[in-house]
Amino acid sequence: MELKTIDKAALAELDCERYTGRIEMVQTPAAAVKAMRYLMDQPIVGFDTETRPNFRKGDNHKVALMQLSTPDICFLIRLNRLGIFPELKEFLESPKVTKIGLSTKDDFHMLNSLAPIEPRGFIELQSLVKDYGIGEASLTKVYALLFGKRISKGQRLTNWEAVELTPAQQHYAALDAYACLRIYNQLVNR
Repeated sequence: MELKTIDKAALAELDCERYTGRIEMVQTPAAAVKAMRYLMDQPIVGFDTETRPNFRKGDNHKVALMQLSTPDICFLIRLNRLGIFPELKEFLESPKVTKIGLSTKDDFHMLNSLAPIEPRGFIELQSLVKDYGIGEASLTKVYALLFGKRISKGQRLTNWEAVELTPAQQHYAALDAYACLRIYNQLVNR
């Protein structure tokens, strides 16, 4: 079976996808508990994290943001303020909720630097897409092949530890988690 791919030139010609769902910033313990109660009742959730980039050798930053998305709402959890709180640890370790992510091994490594977690209920899209004839591993390229739209990575190298995240950062982060969920649903419902 020949795997479907897309080159950079074709990708650059596609229109940019926009996240249009609701975004909930989770920055306080009360908001965190409320968000996790809601998410524990969801069957499937898109997952991603963001870490402030390193521009100098020796600079290492901890994961600052976790994005958890349902079809209608994405929770942006400010880990740099809240850390791994008990309800989040329970969610990440629960096999009850299926969590969809891409390159999750890197995310787990970064999360374990905050607190020990044993992730359960995760599906790695990079492993899954090959079974559907897709020969790409990046979120942007997989999304482009399935939906004919490009996910802009313009906000990727911004400061995720900023006091306030800009609207552009919020939409970028929400789209990454939502895109994981949308890709999974598209593949399994083909």
